[in-house]
Amino acid sequence: MKTFFLFLLILPLITACASGPSKGQLDDEVRRLCAIDGGIKVYETVRLPAERFDQYGQIRVPARWLAKLEDEYYSESSTNYLIKGNPEMWKFHFKLYRRSDEKLLGEAISYTRIGGDIPGPWHSSSFQCPQKEDSGYLIRQIFIKE
Repeated sequence: MKTFFLFLLILPLITACASGPSKGQLDDEVRRLCAIDGGIKVYETVRLPAERFDQYGQIRVPARWLAKLEDEYYSESSTNYLIKGNPEMWKFHFKLYRRSDEKLLGEAISYTRIGGDIPGPWHSSSFQCPQKEDSGYLIRQIFIKE
């Protein structure tokens, strides 16, 4: 009976170790993919008057499906799951456009891994690349105060 309970205690550890790629392998894959096309690319900067920025120095850029006709700029984003379940890995792609000519002003691509931990009551670990270059960072790089 003790052997059975011991087996039940170590079963999650065995399952975690035998169920696909490890966190380290996935983190290496996130780094590899990030080196290929991750990060931000700014194709054009836009100078705007200071009154277009809010109190935090941000400019509002709605998603395309929320943008009104009077919005000069809009964004699109997509999430492509490369691995689903536990662990998960995905690519996030954010694009910012000018409405008047539909020009792509910039884009940000990041890769994320979450999970792959030994099961338990704690939060899953995660890894993202690049770490600081997200959609907000891209917007701050494109729009400059005059």
